[in-house]
Amino acid sequence: MSITQRTAEVVLVDYGLGNLRSVTRGLERAGADVTLSDDPADFDAADGIVLPGVGAFSEGMENAGPFRDALVDAAEAGRPLFGICLGMQMLLTSSEESETVGQGDVTGLDLVPGTNLRFDQGQKVPHMGWNELAVSREHPIAEGIDGEYAYFVHSYYADPDDENAIVATTDYGVEFPAIIANEAGNVFGTQFHPEKSGETGLRILRNFVQYCLE
Repeated sequence: MSITQRTAEVVLVDYGLGNLRSVTRGLERAGADVTLSDDPADFDAADGIVLPGVGAFSEGMENAGPFRDALVDAAEAGRPLFGICLGMQMLLTSSEESETVGQGDVTGLDLVPGTNLRFDQGQKVPHMGWNELAVSREHPIAEGIDGEYAYFVHSYYADPDDENAIVATTDYGVEFPAIIANEAGNVFGTQFHPEKSGETGLRILRNFVQYCLE
């Protein structure tokens, strides 16, 4: 008698920003059953939640306002929460981006305390293209990716208050976090786009799906 393996039920948050189609395809290729949802109530039945994002920090937090409490509650309950690109930056407390464009003090989800800084070492921005990942410490999301390359598009990078929040780094004139995670390990994010990062990205999405089932 064969044993049917359970499929991870993943909710992809639809708050108006993000590569929803390509992220959905990537998660499905990784073995997840994906629900694209604009209803925070769907989080309760999910094995994991993905917060995608493309655009400005202030716009992201404004759009995600109706989801804020549900995302924080899910994270505090131990449910896996995976932020991608802007979605990762939104896991932090604040961003220089809001101040730079005159939008004042915008508060992030504050699930990984810290701020997002603008590249200011003379680098061309945005940082766009393939770059190497260096894993700093063990975390299920980063298994098997040390030394591999991922695809980045961003002008700001995370600066967590706790150095141990850094799971992997990338160098772009300054070493910056490519993957971060909270102390409990269930809230994490990638600055790069796994859905655009070929086999490396698929490995990360598979790591996420496996983590959701554990």
